Order: sequence, then C-alpha cells, then structure tokens
Amino acid sequence: MDRTLPRHTPAAWRFSFPHLTHTLRRTVATALPPAVVLLGALLAWDLFVRWSGAKPYLVPSPGAVWRRWWGDLGFFYGEGLVTVQEAIGGLALGGGLALLVAVVVAHWRALERGVLPVAIAVKVTPVVAVAPLFTIWFGFGPLPKVLIAALITFFPLLVNAITGFRAVNPTTLALLRALDASPARIFFTLRLPSALPYIFAALKVSATLALIGAMVAEWSGAGRGLGRVVLLAHSNLDMPTLFAGVFTLASLGVLLTGTISLIERRLLFWHEAFWSHE
Repeated sequence: MDRTLPRHTPAAWRFSFPHLTHTLRRTVATALPPAVVLLGALLAWDLFVRWSGAKPYLVPSPGAVWRRWWGDLGFFYGEGLVTVQEAIGGLALGGGLALLVAVVVAHWRALERGVLPVAIAVKVTPVVAVAPLFTIWFGFGPLPKVLIAALITFFPLLVNAITGFRAVNPTTLALLRALDASPARIFFTLRLPSALPYIFAALKVSATLALIGAMVAEWSGAGRGLGRVVLLAHSNLDMPTLFAGVFTLASLGVLLTGTISLIERRLLFWHEAFWSHE
C-alpha cells in the first residue's frame, strides 16, 4: 500500500511553518522585554530586602508575596473581578457620555468654550475627595464605584474623541459634501473612522484609570473588592497581602489593556499604524 503523502502536503507545510515561526518570533519579541524588566525588578527587590535588613512588616520579600498570592489565588482574583466589573461599568458610562459630548462639540465649536472648562474642573477634582461623598449619596454598593470610574475616565476620552472627529481629510470631506452626503453619512464614513485610533488610545489609558478609580472608591466603603483587601491589609500591617493585592490589580490592568489593544487591532486592521506588524 502506498503511504506516500500527497504532493500538496509539503507545499502546505512550507506555507504554514514560516507563518507559525513568524508568529512565535513576534510573540517572543513582544513578551521578552517586559519579562526581563520584571525579573530584574524582582531581583533588585529581593537583594534590597536581604541586604538592607528591612523589617518584613514594612517591606516583604518577593517570595513572601508570591506565597501569599499563589496560596490564595482564587480569593485575590475573585475580589479583583468585582473591581474589574466596577471599572468596566465606569469605563462604559464615562466613555459613552464622552463620545456623545464629543460628537456635539465637534459639530458646534461654540460649545467647546463652555464644555471644556467644566470637563477640566471635573478632571482636576481629587477622586479621594469625591469618593466619600458618592458613598454617602449612593450607599456601599457598586454604583458609587462605577460613578467614580466614569468620572476619572471622562476627560481623556472626551479630548481624544473631539480631536479625532476633527482630524479628517479636508479633501475627502469636501468631496462628500460635493456629493451631497448627509451629516450622518459623513460621520459614519469619515469622522468616526478618523476618530477610532484616537478613541482607542484614550481607552487604553482610561482602562487603567478606571481600575484605580474603582479601587480608590472601595476605600470609602465596600463589601468586596481589591480596594477593601488592600485597606484591611494596610490596617493590619499585613504587607504580603497588601503587595499581593496590588500585584493582582496590576495584572488585571495589563490584561484589560491588552484586551483593548487586541480589539483595536481587529477593528483597525486597515489603519497604517498596523501595516508594519503584519
């Protein structure tokens, strides 16, 4: 019986193997630099603890933090999921409001003089000062955390969206107007695609801000969440738990930002910024 492989099989291998190799090489090139920096930071941290004689209740060793985090992984990410849900809710609320306001301001420039000063005032208001007030008004549930996250993410999304909606090709805009295109058609075929890179850039920044805002809001009163874990650990001088909570928040921030970047790459495959990565 002839067990010879079909002639097209080696061609398929020649097609798929270079593609797989390229993907692996690109993945390693992306993951290696931050991994090296992280390992270097952990090594420096461990050497500092060993040589400085720092008290464990002030600066725990990386090993102590790892054992605490790995030994109760489900607890930390269970609490982290609560904080992430609050952050995503705030990001959706703040982002939605920012986009609506940006659409209006981009079309009527006179409104910008009235809207931007108010947005700047909201931006510079300390979250730590507003969080207790929201807790008094809306209770200890997730609503005040969502509102704080929305408050802290509103400004960067607003500014970037306005800039993006206005960063259109004037020649293309004139052509669409010459073709008697409706404002809605101009928006969806020209202004929105032009604004998407700006919006995604703001989303990646705002995602981490939303996590920080939700965590800070939990300090004012919460039944669950990483903010509560960190606050209780601080009160008990439980530094391994505190560091493990911060590490959990950092890892969730990286995951959330990476997810947004992946969505950006899938939606903006046509943009020149991604051509060199193909």
